[in-house]
Amino acid sequence: MRYTGRTLGLFTFMILLFVGIGYLIGGFFMGNWILGTLIFLIIAAVMNLVAYFYSGKLILKMYKARIIEEADNPRLYNIVKKIAMDADIPMPKVAIVPTQMPNAFATGRNKEHAVVAATQGLLALLNDEELKGVIAHEVAHVKNRDMMIMSVAATLAVAIGFMARMVWFQMFFSRRRINPILLVVMILAPIAAIMIKLAISRKREYFADEEGAKISKNPGALADALESLHYQNKKNPIKGGSPATSSLFIVNPFASGSFVKLFSTHPPMEERVKRLRKMATDYSYL
Repeated sequence: MRYTGRTLGLFTFMILLFVGIGYLIGGFFMGNWILGTLIFLIIAAVMNLVAYFYSGKLILKMYKARIIEEADNPRLYNIVKKIAMDADIPMPKVAIVPTQMPNAFATGRNKEHAVVAATQGLLALLNDEELKGVIAHEVAHVKNRDMMIMSVAATLAVAIGFMARMVWFQMFFSRRRINPILLVVMILAPIAAIMIKLAISRKREYFADEEGAKISKNPGALADALESLHYQNKKNPIKGGSPATSSLFIVNPFASGSFVKLFSTHPPMEERVKRLRKMATDYSYL
């Protein structure tokens, strides 16, 4: 509940920020704040619908993920089947990504259309208990509708950035006197939207770690897997793909310097592992 409450609070702030910018744009450029707000709410709604229905297919295509059946990889397929059963969700589709970079992600618009994907490198690196922990983390994302939550958050952030760019364009070509309040808002709003999106992503990662550990009943194995994946991905980051999709993966697969870490979609690995190690000494989740 604490993660859900914080996520709802962050979403509320982001939506209010979005509506506030629509209000300012409508009043400054259109002379009608209601019209400005409605226009940008419609834009956000359309972007969310597109993301909701098509983002999963685009992600699978981007990483060349192949949907498999049990005969293709009985080990992975049966682990996903068992974890999904323990989590009380419909069996998701299973996919393998043809890369030696060890990682995993979940995608799809809801529980009935979910896909859990693992890379070839992940299957080669982890033992069965560690693999169960990773799959349980991804199934937790499916169970808690995190793909939809992150799609909406990302769409709102993109829409706010689009609004800001439009205002800059209008200010550049308009002969009207620049409103200093609107100018400050247009500078800070996209940064605030990105930070809120990242905060939501980090909260959901902690939640998926905790929920995944409960589903697999082995937080220590998930902690071991995360440490291995963090080391391997840091040593050999993925080539190709888009950094915009980094929040989907269980660990960030892209190269990151100290500045990029400030805007990371994932919480610090040390803290994630610390929380799981603490769970391992507390059997109340069993």
